[in-house]
Amino acid sequence: MRLPAALTLAAFVSLGPAAAQETPAPRDDMREGLELLERGMRQFFEGLGDEMEPALRELAENMEPALRELLGLIEDFDAYHMPEMLPNGDIIIRRKTPLVPEEAPQGEIEI
Repeated sequence: MRLPAALTLAAFVSLGPAAAQETPAPRDDMREGLELLERGMRQFFEGLGDEMEPALRELAENMEPALRELLGLIEDFDAYHMPEMLPNGDIIIRRKTPLVPEEAPQGEIEI
């Protein structure tokens, strides 16, 4: 049983260098492979950009009013102090300038 295994191993060892001499240099193969990969990725992203462009333009047009509103809210943040946590865990956010209370309605109030 050992003799066939030894002959098979000897055959593979003797064929190894001959097969290696016939293959091109690894750097040439790698360079060519990287060029193909680069070209494929470029085509993929160009196609993806072409497909996504109309949707992204529509999204940008629809987002413009929402962004303006958000910027308005951000300006309103300046009217408040930093949040404070009370010992009981409540969080309060105080205005920098308190609101003027509305006048109480005159007369009777129905409940």
